[in-house]
Amino acid sequence: MPTESPLPRGLLDADALPLYARIAARLLDDITTAGARGGDRLPSERVLASRYDVSRVTMRSALGELATRGVIESSPARGWFLTVAGASRKAEAEAPAAAPVGRSVQGFADYALRHGLSVRTRVLESGVRPASVEEAEELRIAPGAALFEMRRLRYLDDLVVVVEHNRLPLVLCPLLSETDFGSASLYATLRASSPGQFPRVADYSVEARQPNSEERQLLEISDVTPVLVATQLAYNQDARPLELTVAIYRGDRYRFRASITD
Repeated sequence: MPTESPLPRGLLDADALPLYARIAARLLDDITTAGARGGDRLPSERVLASRYDVSRVTMRSALGELATRGVIESSPARGWFLTVAGASRKAEAEAPAAAPVGRSVQGFADYALRHGLSVRTRVLESGVRPASVEEAEELRIAPGAALFEMRRLRYLDDLVVVVEHNRLPLVLCPLLSETDFGSASLYATLRASSPGQFPRVADYSVEARQPNSEERQLLEISDVTPVLVATQLAYNQDARPLELTVAIYRGDRYRFRASITD
């Protein structure tokens, strides 16, 4: 499973994190302080939303974040339960940054949360349009079907890192067209949809090249620094294509790591 690894490191700016991520951090702190044990059941989403004064959608997204990190897990019709690993701060802190193979695909905001980095996003364009024949083939939808498209400039600790071009079938998450991604996380929005969409695995490729004039300007490149172009096709929990993304990174602010398995 590939994991994106931008290089800048810094102190966490909590106010720069999306609300769901701050709620997830508070909930984890409270679980740890209470001395909860693996197998303990969490209060219902309704009770937690009231306790933390947020919407059910935000709380569901926060719970999804902790589930992605292996802290909690859900049981159909029974609710959320603390995992054995989630019962210990030490176990959580020592967990590898990359998600286990087959478990989930890590998003930009997810990476920042794990590594204590502040995120800033500038939306260059977004909207809904018909899918081209090529896009329809990749995403297994009908040509002309509604496609949500977005281009964003992403920063870590106020250093520009990447230009992202995301394309997703709108039918899988109608919330996409109503969300302000200048502050919201794409993957958190997917997790909060009904039904929730969870990127599990991805086809991923990376190549290096020289930036074009627009990329030089957006990524603030004034020398011979190359860009790394990462193309990702992510699949949801039902093995359905969910997200086609082309990310153009500054070559000096990105490292690609992968675990190769049988």
